[in-house]
Amino acid sequence: MTQASLPLTRKPEWMALNDHQAHMADSHMRELFREDPERFQRFLLGAAGLQLDYSKNRITRDTLSLLVDLANACGLPSAIEAMFDGDAINNTEVRPALHTALRASAHTDIRVDGNNIVPEVQATLDQMERFVDEVHGGAFTGFRGNAFTDVVSIGIGGSYLGPRMVTDALKPFWQSGIRCHYVANIDGTNVSEVLGEVAPATTLFLIQSKSFGTQETLANARVARQWLLDAGASEKDLGKHFVAVTSNVAAATEFGIREDGIFPMWDWVGGRYSLWSAIGLPIALTLGMDHFRGLLAGARAMDQHFREAPLARNMPVVMALLGIWYVNFWGADSHAILVYDEYLKELPDHLQQLDMESNGKRVDREGRPVDYATGPVIWGGVGANGQHAYHQLLHQGTVLSPADFIIPLRTHNPVARHHAVLFANCLAQSQALMQGKTEAEARSELESQDLLPEEVDRLLPHKVVPGNKPSNTLVLERTTPETVGALIALYEHRTFVQGVIWNLNSFDQWGVELGKQLGKPILNQLEKGTDGDGIDCSTLGLIRLFRGEP
Repeated sequence: MTQASLPLTRKPEWMALNDHQAHMADSHMRELFREDPERFQRFLLGAAGLQLDYSKNRITRDTLSLLVDLANACGLPSAIEAMFDGDAINNTEVRPALHTALRASAHTDIRVDGNNIVPEVQATLDQMERFVDEVHGGAFTGFRGNAFTDVVSIGIGGSYLGPRMVTDALKPFWQSGIRCHYVANIDGTNVSEVLGEVAPATTLFLIQSKSFGTQETLANARVARQWLLDAGASEKDLGKHFVAVTSNVAAATEFGIREDGIFPMWDWVGGRYSLWSAIGLPIALTLGMDHFRGLLAGARAMDQHFREAPLARNMPVVMALLGIWYVNFWGADSHAILVYDEYLKELPDHLQQLDMESNGKRVDREGRPVDYATGPVIWGGVGANGQHAYHQLLHQGTVLSPADFIIPLRTHNPVARHHAVLFANCLAQSQALMQGKTEAEARSELESQDLLPEEVDRLLPHKVVPGNKPSNTLVLERTTPETVGALIALYEHRTFVQGVIWNLNSFDQWGVELGKQLGKPILNQLEKGTDGDGIDCSTLGLIRLFRGEP
C-alpha cells in the first residue's frame, strides 16, 4: 500500500499531528503570546478585502507546517484544480461542483461534457439583468398594470437561506421601491403572514426549485397562486406575477409561468452553493444588477486567492486546517460563528447548511465508514447579544468550541459611540477566550474588594476562567457586495478543503433525501386515514393523535 492510499488516520502526517498535539496539550496561549511579540503579524492573512487574525489559536509555526503536510498528503492541491476544472468531484451523483463558474469572468473556459458552460452562465446573467431592469423600470407590471412594490421568493434550503442572508447583509444597498419577502416553511403561518403584508396587484413571486417538485415550495406556490386568482387575476395573468428558477420547464409552464419567465438551473450547482445563479434573483431585484455583479466579483477574488495562494498563506485553507486541528486532535464537536454586524445576522444560518449538509457524513468517498470525526455542529449569532447568553459556555463550559469573530471596521450607521463600543466588545471577547483569568488574578481581584478571607475562598472557584479557548477574527472594511461575496466564498472553500482532508463527498446529501422519502407515505396516512405496514409504533401513534383517533 502506497503512502497516498493509506487511510487518513494511518498517514504519517496524521500521526505526526497526534504527537504534536500531545506536546502542545499543556501549552497556554498566554505563554505563546509572551514568547513571540510578532505573533499577530506572523498569523495574519489578507485576501479579497478580508483580513484574518488567527493568532489566538493553540498553534505554533510547527503546527501550521504539520497541517499543511497533511493537506498535501491528502492531495489538496490537485483536488482544488479538479473542482475548478469541472471534474466530476461529486462522485455519488457523477457531476461537477461548479459554483465557481457562476462567478467566473466572461472569458474563462470551463468545460462540462466538452462544452464551455461560461457563455450560458453569462447569458443567464444578461437575462437576469434585462428582467431586473424591466421590473425596476415599470416595463414588467402586474395584471392591473401596476409596477411591482414587493417580491416574494418561495423556496427552501439553499434556495432560501443564501438569498435571504445576502439581502439582509446588504440592506444599505437596497434599491428604492422593491421590498423582498421570503416563504420557506411549510408551516402555514409563514405564507399567511407574508401574503398579509403585500397586495396582489403589486406582488411578484419567484418560485425557486430546481426540480419544480419540492414539496414545501410547491405547496406554498399553490397557495400564492390561488391567492392571486381570488384577488381577480385570471389564469392568463399568472405569467405576469410568477417567474421560476428551475430545470423543469414543462412543470413551470403547466403552473402558468411563461417560458421567458423561466431561468435555468444546472445539475452542476448544488442548492447550498446556488445564490450566485438565478437563484439570486431576489438579491438582484432588491439590490440591482450592478450590486449583484459586485457580489460575484468579491467571490471571484476569493476564488482566485484560493486557487493561487500557497497553502500556508491561503485563507480558506488555513481556516479549514485549524478546524481539522480542533475537531480531530482536540475533540471539538462544534464551531461558533459570532457576527458583530446586525446586517450579517443571518450568516450563521446559511453557514449551518453550507457546512453541516456538506460534511455531515459518516462514510468516505468510497463508502467506507470513517474512524474519525467529521463535520462539527455550526452555531452562533449576532454580536454583543450573545455575550449575555451563550458566551458563558464558551468561557467556562466543559466543551471546546472554536469561534470565528466577524466584524467590519466601519459601520453604515455611525450612531454616537456605538461602533467603537461594539468593536471593543468583539476584541474583549476574543481576548478573554484566549487569556482567561487565573486563580491568582481572581484572588487579587476579590481581595481588593475588602472581602473576608472565607468569602474570597468561597467565590474564588467561580471567578477563575481557564482561557486558552481558540478563535479567529475576520475583519472587513465594511459590508459591501464585494466583501460579502468574498466572505461567503471563503466559507465555501473552507468547507470543501475539510471535505478533501476527511475524504468526503461534500456535494451530496442523502440523509436529507431520506426525510423527504419517508415524508410522503406519512402524509398519505395523515390525510387518507390508512395505516402503513411495518411502521413503528411511535410514528403510528403520533399519526393517530393527529387524526384524533383514540
